[in-house]
Amino acid sequence: MEARGWDAVDFAYVVGDAYVDHPSFGCAIIARLLEANGYRVGIISQPDWRDPSSVCEFGEPRLGFLVSAGNMDSMVNHYTVAKKRRRADAYSPGGKTGLRPDHACAVYGNLICRMYKNTPIILGGIEASLRRLAHYDYWSDSLKRSVLLDSGADLVSYGMGEKSIVAIADALAAGLDVSDLTFIPGTTYRTRSIDHVYDPVMLPSFETLQADKATYAESFGVQLKNLDPFSAHPLVEEYPHSVFVVVNPPSEPLSTAEFDAVYDLPYERTWHPRYNAEGGIPAFDEVRFSLTSNRGCMGDCSFCALNFHQGRIVQARSHESILAEAHILCEDPDFKGYIHDVGGPTANFRFPACDKQLKSGACTHKRCLSPKPCKQLRADHGDYLQLLRKLRALPGVKKVFVRSGIRFDYALLDREHGREFIRELAEHHVSGQLRVAPEHVSDAVLNVMGKPSHAVYDQFAREFESACNEVGKEQYLVPYLMSSHPGSTLKEAVELAEYCRDLGFNPEQVQDFYPTPSTVSTCIYFTGIDPRTMKSVYVAKSPHEKALQRALIQYRNPRNADLVREALRRVDRQDLIGYDDRCLVRPKKKRA
Repeated sequence: MEARGWDAVDFAYVVGDAYVDHPSFGCAIIARLLEANGYRVGIISQPDWRDPSSVCEFGEPRLGFLVSAGNMDSMVNHYTVAKKRRRADAYSPGGKTGLRPDHACAVYGNLICRMYKNTPIILGGIEASLRRLAHYDYWSDSLKRSVLLDSGADLVSYGMGEKSIVAIADALAAGLDVSDLTFIPGTTYRTRSIDHVYDPVMLPSFETLQADKATYAESFGVQLKNLDPFSAHPLVEEYPHSVFVVVNPPSEPLSTAEFDAVYDLPYERTWHPRYNAEGGIPAFDEVRFSLTSNRGCMGDCSFCALNFHQGRIVQARSHESILAEAHILCEDPDFKGYIHDVGGPTANFRFPACDKQLKSGACTHKRCLSPKPCKQLRADHGDYLQLLRKLRALPGVKKVFVRSGIRFDYALLDREHGREFIRELAEHHVSGQLRVAPEHVSDAVLNVMGKPSHAVYDQFAREFESACNEVGKEQYLVPYLMSSHPGSTLKEAVELAEYCRDLGFNPEQVQDFYPTPSTVSTCIYFTGIDPRTMKSVYVAKSPHEKALQRALIQYRNPRNADLVREALRRVDRQDLIGYDDRCLVRPKKKRA
């Protein structure tokens, strides 16, 4: 501030992550974007929430406080699915834990309210975005209120936030009171009157949701139909004492030019030097030599919150913008010639699912890829192939990896470029192993997940193996598998174990389903009802049954033998207890 001649900041940005000035970190994007629009931003990174003065670093900001838990939800950052404390925090100096509170948005918001009672507070980031309405909280096993009410904040800028945060800043700078900012897409606000809300959809009240899980499922189903910027209505949720939380429709997707502009801002592309002594920020190493090429995801997997956060409409940067960033990577003295990734939520999406989406939005009554691909779906890898070829040809680039994950069903749907993409993927963009996410083998479970049938994965596996043979490389698929997802009983878990046996696959790590806020799967976990159909779905909720399902996938681990035997007996599959090759576990030895 002294070097720039500032006597005050316009915004003080309180964030739960260490500060890394790189476009893979939301704090950096928002701060640089506001700077580009003429605003002064001071960043208070990982303040000591036990000390109220820690948020007073810059004094009272002229326009308001911005608050984010960071790149991850603070509870997911802190706890495993078994609710045990994690041993490291990749977004803190040296991976140190304990530098942010649980439910960071609420804690930071209340801390600011104590020190500055009249200063606007705007929440953003993934934690606030997915808690903008009443939501199931896995860690307390309860329904929690909108984060607006628990934090004392005035607004939530939800989703990716570039458009809404500039609109908020401009409105506050023009002299509008924060209570008047009820008109900005991509925001959530609280109010005592909804007379001004045009054509709202009234959700059940919070008290009603608390009383009946089926009502919560219905409410969540309504929210799913109002996530598109072109068709959504304002959503209104009532709380006691005539308090209303209003969610405006999402911001429209960024154009290619707008997307490029975000990534062309003057980032330092490293962590703050204050962290050098502690070895820097581990999460930065994962993205330092990676390139973001797209945003949004048409995949709409049930266990993923991207639909609620980034939306289903795919947005893409231009080749020129991505190549310009690649040149910056090549000039880094630590660059060894390897671009670690070119992608986004799904690497091989470069276009909206169909032309209709940019005019009328994504369909509210069906999904693009599951249970069957839409007939209007545009599957085209031509542009992505051209981008990868350009990157491979850059001086100083030895190899370009694709690691952010691909939709294998989408690759198979591309009749013009699909096989060409799989062949070039095998030849140039994989090093020994390609990680893919079939998640399960039971079509019943896959249907709940919003994933394609297992036969589609098998087809891709054959195509990939054929491509590897064609280019003369011995490479393998490594499937991500998930245990105890809603819809999976012990019967389906045994089916998955048999698949691992037949494949000769011994997964060292298995992802146990994690009920994070505002996903379809989490709603099913909480209510036992699929909000899309209002039909009942089986849910494995007890820690012991979840352990049984996980143990089945890792049946080769001797420590799981007792659990595997118990699971097999429960589903009358003792035929898999024995000594021949098809058995999963041997009988328990009798004591002498």
